[in-house]
Amino acid sequence: MAFLRTAFLLHFLHLCALNWGAWGKVELNMNDNLEVYLSDSAEIPCHYSFTDADKEPSFVMIQWFVRAAGNTTRMRIFYGDGSQQIIDNNTDYSSRINVTSDHKGTILIIKNVQLSDEREFFCQVNGLAAGNAERKTHLRVFAPPAAPVIEGVLTGISVTNSVPSKVASCEAQNGFPKPNITWYRNGLQLTPSSGYVNVLTLVTRESSGFYSVQSTLEYNVVKKDKDSHFSCEVIFSVPGAIRTMESHSINITVHYPSTMVELWKELPQGLVKEGDTVQLRCHGDGNPPSPFIFTREQEPDEDLESSGNLLILSPVSRKDSGLYQCQPLDAVGNKDVKGEVQLTVHYLDPAVVVPKDSEFMLKGEGLIATCNALSSLKTKTIWYKDGRKVGEGNSLHLTDATYETSGKYMCEVTAPALPTLRTSGSIHIIVQGGPQMVGEEEAVQLEEVTGRTVNLSCEVKGHPPPSITWSIIGSQSWQEVVSKANDHVIHSTVSVLVTSDVSALCNASNDMGTDVKAFSIKAIPRVTTTASFSPEGGGVIIVVIILCLLLLAVLGSVFYFLHKKGKIPCGRSGKQEITKEKATKDDIVVEMKTNTKNEEAVLLKGVNGEQKGPNDQVTVV
Repeated sequence: MAFLRTAFLLHFLHLCALNWGAWGKVELNMNDNLEVYLSDSAEIPCHYSFTDADKEPSFVMIQWFVRAAGNTTRMRIFYGDGSQQIIDNNTDYSSRINVTSDHKGTILIIKNVQLSDEREFFCQVNGLAAGNAERKTHLRVFAPPAAPVIEGVLTGISVTNSVPSKVASCEAQNGFPKPNITWYRNGLQLTPSSGYVNVLTLVTRESSGFYSVQSTLEYNVVKKDKDSHFSCEVIFSVPGAIRTMESHSINITVHYPSTMVELWKELPQGLVKEGDTVQLRCHGDGNPPSPFIFTREQEPDEDLESSGNLLILSPVSRKDSGLYQCQPLDAVGNKDVKGEVQLTVHYLDPAVVVPKDSEFMLKGEGLIATCNALSSLKTKTIWYKDGRKVGEGNSLHLTDATYETSGKYMCEVTAPALPTLRTSGSIHIIVQGGPQMVGEEEAVQLEEVTGRTVNLSCEVKGHPPPSITWSIIGSQSWQEVVSKANDHVIHSTVSVLVTSDVSALCNASNDMGTDVKAFSIKAIPRVTTTASFSPEGGGVIIVVIILCLLLLAVLGSVFYFLHKKGKIPCGRSGKQEITKEKATKDDIVVEMKTNTKNEEAVLLKGVNGEQKGPNDQVTVV
């Protein structure tokens, strides 16, 4: 039954196709061409709309056909409607296509596109009474060729040939559609010209369907082509564009006689200094190259030992300066065919510093030191001390010398035109004078708690190196813990145990004078304060404090009673104080006051104003 229904439907569609212009109109929108790469997937869209129908048809039949180029017969590969999608069997596309459809169109998807797929694909839409239509898209397939391979002739080409000679061949394989090859000389395109340029092209269609192109360049070479570079370029089409690939360039061998010779300094680059290795290279425009003879203008009859076209001088000195010449053997007798180069070897002699080595100065004196070095180039001199620039020029002026003036001064002489050419010299300045304490304070005052240790330091400059002695009064124990010397600076540190007020003197002396630095340490008595904050004893302490307050209240009442009876004189204010004469920060003061209007109160404070808590245990010193 299904077969009969299908046959009936196809017959009905056939009748509708015979009368499609009578009912409605279908507008189809398809690309005329679609370009894809080989092995990619191609998506061919087919959009349609029914313009004359009152409403969208409920039934639309879509069919896809394919036709090879130049062939009048086409083959269906798909048909379907809203209820079924059928791919025709036994075609080249049975396993490679897929179709997606909606109410606005359909898309034919071809997977793994082959060269044979470059065909016309037809989309036929039938909406019965709403109309039907058909359009096509030409699918174009592109396969870029392999990179071009160029091969130059291995033998030399003589300029005496009267006809163009084969220069190189170039091949581009496996491209589709057929690629083209263009030749270039020094980046400029070569076009065929009778007697000068010939291009022979061979195109091969491979069994796989690809094209391979081989091109041969014949060219009438001249002498200047010895430096020419030849290359080929393959031009091919890709989807939506035209691209190119260029081969590497080749150089051909041209044979010609020598007419000019050039001699140049190959190494080192730039100026030459003594100790360098110099390479002079000679090159003639003749080919094959002829052996060369090297000479120096000062000794024209003496041939210099060389290697081929290279003369090596190592190491060079200023006496190697001069005019050097080279001449090919095939040009002996022709004095005009030669190369020349002037070699200048620059030098910089060791620096001479005056005064030499070490120089003694007294504090406040001045000195002029000079640094000179003989050179073939203009020089620049810079003076350094401890890595810091202190002067520039051949002379260094030192005035009003201090101990900071002492040290090593180095002069560095360079040739700005040849930075690697440099030399240096040095002078050691020693400033003599009496001891001088480092630091502005001549007397230092300190405070420290009794029983602690204080380190006193003394740093002295001077030359000859001064000796340091300590005079300490008021300490039962002290000792020198550090003693070191560095250039003109002597450093000493003593450790002093503070038991009472201490006076210390640091005495420095040498043959040229003395200097003293005083230290004064005020001893602060040590205070012992015991406080208990344990949670377990807190209640006991509070009880004790309350009892003490009650006892003081009772005593206050007794004193008041006796005072009223006239038994106890209390002075003008009725106030009694118990304090230490000299209280320190950590001392404790107990003050008791009486007042005729209030109950007696006791206030317990420290001298520093801190109120002691109820758990503190205070020892009065």
